[in-house]
Amino acid sequence: MTETTTGQATAEKHTALYDEHAALGASFTDFGGWQMPLKYGSELAEHRAVREAAGLFDLSHMGEVWATGPQAAAFLDYALVGKLSAVAVGKAKYSLICTEDGGIIDDLIVYRVAEEDFLVVPNAGNALTVAGELEARRTAFGAEGVTLRDASAETSLVAVQGPNAEAILLSVAGSEDHEDIRQLKYYAGIEVDIAGVPVFLARTGYTGEDGFELFVGNELAVQLWKALEEAGNAHGLVPCGLAARDSLRLEAGMPLYGNELSREGSPFAAGLGGVVALKTKEGDFVGRAALEAKKAEGEGTTTGRRLVGLKGLGRRAARSHYPILVDGVPVGEVTSGQPSPTLGYPIALAYVDVAHSAVGTKVDADLRGKAEPFEVIQLPFYKRQK
Repeated sequence: MTETTTGQATAEKHTALYDEHAALGASFTDFGGWQMPLKYGSELAEHRAVREAAGLFDLSHMGEVWATGPQAAAFLDYALVGKLSAVAVGKAKYSLICTEDGGIIDDLIVYRVAEEDFLVVPNAGNALTVAGELEARRTAFGAEGVTLRDASAETSLVAVQGPNAEAILLSVAGSEDHEDIRQLKYYAGIEVDIAGVPVFLARTGYTGEDGFELFVGNELAVQLWKALEEAGNAHGLVPCGLAARDSLRLEAGMPLYGNELSREGSPFAAGLGGVVALKTKEGDFVGRAALEAKKAEGEGTTTGRRLVGLKGLGRRAARSHYPILVDGVPVGEVTSGQPSPTLGYPIALAYVDVAHSAVGTKVDADLRGKAEPFEVIQLPFYKRQK
């Protein structure tokens, strides 16, 4: 059992693949109320497998909400900050759902599966919140012309990430789908059969590597997982947990909700101003007035704080909530940090005052009373060779 913020006990949630993880000896952790594999053995080995070969992830704790109907595109333009009506069928777009005052409720990916069918994928801990918020916004927008269906409870999500990901999928896909898989672009998706299992296959991920995410019904999740695991044996694939996923996404400079993104923050401070379609999208959307005001005020560019990448100049890593100092004066705070397995030095994401956010700026992290030197560097920390 887990406990809510009100002190009420709630049942732990298990994905359809829980027994598979247990059989593999996974160490579990609570994430958004779900019991998820943290690691199976060495999190460092899992991290390196994704960088050098391939990793297999269970992401079934993520949410899946379908928005369908002739007004679905217009509704998502109203509900989210991006221009989803401009997304072509078979493509995807990274977006945000914001509050009226411009705070971030969640970051998410939206797939346009068909002309009137959109798949919205929120983060695990926010899935119920986002589904409820979308329903409230549907009412405000006008219920006719758009239908919402929360398919999270019936959908599993499996990811294959790493330089060998494509080869693994091709080894279990039908020959008639090989060329479509090879030609699938980043942030695009298609419906195919993988090992005889019908899936929606997207070339997306959260690791900085090439890879795919596979949406499948719960009843076929185990069959798919086992087929990918077996096919991956010849390609160096290993099952990976949330620990490796976190270190991989940090190296790739990708934000995590609850760390870099929150209702108290804003897209501009987080470096996500380009996601907000203030110029290209006509008409109102939730949070537009507040976001226009924040941009006009120069939030994240000339005022306030902005998210930056920090490279450790010493050996000690800065962790979440550690203060950032200049001449002993606090100017920011770390949101995520740890030693980089790939790069060999400590890295961190932090919000710092814009006056100290330029690349090359030297700062210190307060590591429990000891100042450790860091330098602001260009994100991402790691970028794969294509």
